[in-house]
Amino acid sequence: MRFLASINLFFGLFPLSSFDPREFQFAQTLIFALEEINNSSDLLPGLSLGYQVYDSCSYAPLAIHSALALMNSPGPEDSLGDPSSCSRSPAVLGIVGESTLAKLVKHFGWNWVGVVNSNNDYGNNGMATFLEASWHEGVCVEYQESIHRTDPREKLLEVVKVIRRATAKVVVLFLTLGELIPLMNEMALEGDPGLQWVGSEAWITARLLTENKAYGFLRGAVGFAIRNARLDGLEGFLQKVHPFQAPDNTLLREFWETVFKCSFEGGSSTLCLGTESLAKLKNQYTDMSELRIPNKVYTAVYAIAHALHNLLTDLKNDTDSGKRPVYTPQQVSKPQIRQNINNISYESSHSLLTLKHFCTFIYIKYTNIQTCCISLQAPASVCSESCPTGTRKAVQKGKPVCCYDCVPCGEGEISNITAVVFSIHKDTPIVRANNSELSFLLLFFLTLCFLCSLTFIGRPSEWSCMLRHTAFGITFVLCISCVLGKTIVVLMAFRATLPASNIMKWFGPPQQRLSVLAFTLIQVLICVLWLTVSPPFPYKNMKTYKEKIILECDVGSAIGFWAVLGYIGLLALLCFVLAFLARKLPDNFNEAKFITFSMLIFCAVWITFLPAYVSSPGKFTVAVEIFAILASSFGLLFCIFAPKCFIILLRPEQNTKKHMMGKTSNDIRY
Repeated sequence: MRFLASINLFFGLFPLSSFDPREFQFAQTLIFALEEINNSSDLLPGLSLGYQVYDSCSYAPLAIHSALALMNSPGPEDSLGDPSSCSRSPAVLGIVGESTLAKLVKHFGWNWVGVVNSNNDYGNNGMATFLEASWHEGVCVEYQESIHRTDPREKLLEVVKVIRRATAKVVVLFLTLGELIPLMNEMALEGDPGLQWVGSEAWITARLLTENKAYGFLRGAVGFAIRNARLDGLEGFLQKVHPFQAPDNTLLREFWETVFKCSFEGGSSTLCLGTESLAKLKNQYTDMSELRIPNKVYTAVYAIAHALHNLLTDLKNDTDSGKRPVYTPQQVSKPQIRQNINNISYESSHSLLTLKHFCTFIYIKYTNIQTCCISLQAPASVCSESCPTGTRKAVQKGKPVCCYDCVPCGEGEISNITAVVFSIHKDTPIVRANNSELSFLLLFFLTLCFLCSLTFIGRPSEWSCMLRHTAFGITFVLCISCVLGKTIVVLMAFRATLPASNIMKWFGPPQQRLSVLAFTLIQVLICVLWLTVSPPFPYKNMKTYKEKIILECDVGSAIGFWAVLGYIGLLALLCFVLAFLARKLPDNFNEAKFITFSMLIFCAVWITFLPAYVSSPGKFTVAVEIFAILASSFGLLFCIFAPKCFIILLRPEQNTKKHMMGKTSNDIRY
């Protein structure tokens, strides 16, 4: 005894108020697979699979109507809609590669694109996923337009105008073939737009677009396609289809009349004789070169068959062992089949099927090999070019982050420029007379001070909380140590008034470097003890605001935090006192005066920091810390180096040894 199970499938056989041979090929592939399974002695023995084909007319409401009719009254009288009503939105198809398309766009370096999608579930859902993935990939979208196959021509012209006027040179088309062709027809009227096209799997492999010269501007389009396959025996099966095999099948008659442009009713049309040969026909129905979707239909049928086979085998084994009563195939539920489908993996003569993995590959559309290989260089599509040296990015208001202006570097970046100036003029008197080695070290450490303010930005974590305070403490000690070393050099140099004095040999370059290292090691030891005993940690502040939770860094050991600040203050105070004592020493360029002023600003900033830090609630604490770091760094940078850069760049006649010595008769080198 053979049982009968039914497989139901929906196709859009009348997508544009006319019969679609391509969709009919999909339906016949279903029947081809079912006949193979029914003729197999290994798969589902004793069970025959049947089918019901429902025409969705590529119209979502009609597809839903047919589905409801199937569930409530699965008879054939409710399975087909009126072909004349086939005019609007397509049934929901499988969406392939929407997030992968974003990675493809990113791979080619395109961060400024336009997107057009079908105004239906396929296009809207696919584009929503693409936009989200693009955001994560750093790709910006200049415009997003949606179209439908029933839109008036004015709508299509408006979209064409947007595409042509936009600055994005890459356009992502998440469209079905039914929406794409009307849009490309309008695009072709004005010639090649010179754009790079990125396509979804619905149209990227369509041979119709390749063979039509009017769509030549689509050559070079890239996208992800469903893998192609070869189905042995399908071509012969399709060619044997004939309306006389099933006289009551209106779809077969409609198909025959469409492809041969005849009519079985006669009248004004050519009379269909039935002797016409499908083997001599060349159209989408007989085309065996693109079996991407038919292969998926074929695979889906076999997946259901294998899932049902495995399920029935398990039920039979349970029955034989007495674990359950006698079963019939009709007792199998749809959830049971779906659960088994997810675990199906089999190899047939046609292809390897693993439903857990849906493989796709990059497809490049071309007319012939010559046009494909015209250029191996990917076109550029960016909103703003990379900023040249000496400028930085400034995001344009109201535009995506990919759009920015290149503006001159701000003050926080000027330490790099100062270093370049000093490096170029390193052999001039003003640089040598003010201890060039410590000057370069100070510039480098000031750069680190500016950068350490970045550690205070972002969500606090265990590592960032420890890094921000220790980096701040150590980099500032490095800066103050260099300034202190320069101050000591000035004092010793001007106190060595006797010609035979050799006091400078006791604080030469090696001793200066050692002093910087020694002062810094003390701060490092303080930081190590702090991190060992009670390090800073992320903390959820729920006390400052009742309606908000503020993520911030708790300093851990308050003693450790204030010890770090206190040591910096001690060095700054010592430096200020020494520089103040040396401010009136004779010289046309006495650096001690500028060090005194810089230390005055430094101390003023951190003295005002203390009450502001203690009284600032929540997130404002971080703002106060960043402000203190930047303000004190700016003070050191400008007060010490701005006068030197002024003479080097604008008063080069004063950059001489004679002018540096002024009225001083002693030729002192330091």
